[in-house]
Amino acid sequence: MSRIGKSPIQLPEKVSVVLDGLSVTVKGPKGELKRTLPEGVTISQEENTIVIQPTSEKRKSRERHGLCRSLVANMVEGVSNGFKRNLEIVGVGSRAQVKGKTLVVSAGYSHPVEVIPPDGITFVVENNTKVTVSGADKELVGNEAAKIRAIRPPEPYKGKGIKYEGERILRKAGKSGKKA
Repeated sequence: MSRIGKSPIQLPEKVSVVLDGLSVTVKGPKGELKRTLPEGVTISQEENTIVIQPTSEKRKSRERHGLCRSLVANMVEGVSNGFKRNLEIVGVGSRAQVKGKTLVVSAGYSHPVEVIPPDGITFVVENNTKVTVSGADKELVGNEAAKIRAIRPPEPYKGKGIKYEGERILRKAGKSGKKA
């Protein structure tokens, strides 16, 4: 049995959960999330906790046990506190700005790149070089941050590009470092 799956999920105040078979709807102050869990698990609510159990001892059921618990826990965390991912833009002339809801990134191309956020995602830019992607759905926040990073991934020689906050870029020596 999964160690992660064994622990129950505590529901904070202001968060309500509606269970309909394997369909889970979580409502809270930051929004509403809905997800259908895969076969092989059962989900039940006891007062202010949610418990997920595998339906059998087969491998598929045991594999999905911890996954489903993490998915539901992330939904509860998202509607109560939300998730955010920070990105840093490094390089001369590279910057970002928000126009309406759209993020406009100038990253050394001949044209600025526009990123339109899906529903539930917001972009905030500080000092033209720090971008914060925030929302209630952890998966969606991570995907949008990855799309922004993919515009200009950091390069290993000078470290220019768009990177996650705190990401360590492995640096390489240039041509002059080869002679030895």
